Amino acid sequence: MSDEDEETEEEPAVELGEGADVEGAPLARVTHRLHYGIEHSEVVRREGDTVIRTPDGPRELGDVLAETDETYFDTRNALESAVESVVGTGPVPTAED
Repeated sequence: MSDEDEETEEEPAVELGEGADVEGAPLARVTHRLHYGIEHSEVVRREGDTVIRTPDGPRELGDVLAETDETYFDTRNALESAVESVVGTGPVPTAED
């Protein structure tokens, strides 16, 4: 291993900022943990209490899904689209210190 390789391993891949934390988990992280097709009730049972990031601030996934008419999600994109139809898309606010 060369000296150049050793230096690269010690440096972070992405430099993290000093800004405020963002509350909640990214929607993609939560939906990635599930297997599809999946019923609405099973998503709520497994991940309903998980707090996700939304443009209006953090919300529990179960509360968001209660506002949808979907009963079954055949793909990850279907679930994400249903959530985004309720919460919208856009910048996510950061927590205040």
